Amino acid sequence: MIGKEHPHRHGHGHGHGIGKSIDYNKNPFIVIWEVTRACQLKCVHCRADAQLKPDPNELTHEEGLRLIDEIYEMDNPMLVFTGGDCMMREDLFELADYAIKKGMRVSMVPSATDNVTVEKMIKAKETGLSRWGLSLDGPTPEIHDLFRGTPGSFDLTIEKIKQLNELNMPLQINTVISRYNYDSLETMAELVKELKAVMWYIFLLVPTGRGQLDACLTPAEHEKVFLWLYELSKTAPYDIKTTAAQHFRRVVLQQKMRENKIAKGEIDYQDSITGTHAELVDGLKRAPKGVNDGNGFIFVSHIGEVMPSGLLPIVVGNVKDKPLKEIYRESPVLKELRNPDLYKGKCGVCEFRYVCGGSRSRAYAVTGDYLESEPFCVYIPQALRNK
Repeated sequence: MIGKEHPHRHGHGHGHGIGKSIDYNKNPFIVIWEVTRACQLKCVHCRADAQLKPDPNELTHEEGLRLIDEIYEMDNPMLVFTGGDCMMREDLFELADYAIKKGMRVSMVPSATDNVTVEKMIKAKETGLSRWGLSLDGPTPEIHDLFRGTPGSFDLTIEKIKQLNELNMPLQINTVISRYNYDSLETMAELVKELKAVMWYIFLLVPTGRGQLDACLTPAEHEKVFLWLYELSKTAPYDIKTTAAQHFRRVVLQQKMRENKIAKGEIDYQDSITGTHAELVDGLKRAPKGVNDGNGFIFVSHIGEVMPSGLLPIVVGNVKDKPLKEIYRESPVLKELRNPDLYKGKCGVCEFRYVCGGSRSRAYAVTGDYLESEPFCVYIPQALRNK
């Protein structure tokens, strides 16, 4: 669900507008807050190791309000409530209402369970949360339910989506691409269309938590998916957005060069730091430059721990002890993540390192070093050719 734009937001000098340059060393483009770990599902890829009951050390309501204030003061980035299942947090709508009234863009990613009632859908709409995001990881019950670890999850998700459609609430479908559904992507794309989604939000599996290495696609398969998504984006009636797929930005840039939409000599990759060509890389203009773990992207756990992302579980501070902006701006780990020139292997010399940079969380999951090269990328940088 995405919160409505506040009519006075830009007047306050807050909020990332289109074309606005954001210094990721100071402020993130997006903040993910895991409001609870409680969840009824047992998804095979879950990084949260979700539990049935909330943790007694979860941020309190007052701590939550203070965190929202701190996020707003970082030039009002996008705020996403996640979990576990965010619907299992009792004060969820109060927190959302508080943030939206400040003029923040708020979204939620609830799990499709019996907690998602029509009454809650209507309440969300009244609060100002105007888009829902639900996960669908396969076009059949067999694929989706296996991935979600919960029989009946597919049918329940389809039921909730139909209810949303009846309420005319825009729908975002989230899909984790892995070995489970790689052979069903064409069918999946058609289903997303049939379900009238306005956005298909695609995650490339990172082997952390319950997500295992053998469920990941090969580097060549990653590349095939990216090329397919690029072509699909030209005709699909919905927008396509990717996460943990930084090298998709490189593929899009290369394809636009091949189509002569960008002259080969036109791009100075150093300019990519300032986002000069971001609109060419990301047609959705969702960020002025490549967002990556700890670099324009920050994660706050249910107990206040701050990490580069939920998939890069290195704790760099706790909002109970220190304001988020101090942690984000001063953490040595985050400073390293924001400097592509420190990346190792081929990522460190790649001419696309400022628009791509590889998934830092995937590098960490596979090698134990967040500065290592993206392990699932087929591209050979120009600097390493003909040697």
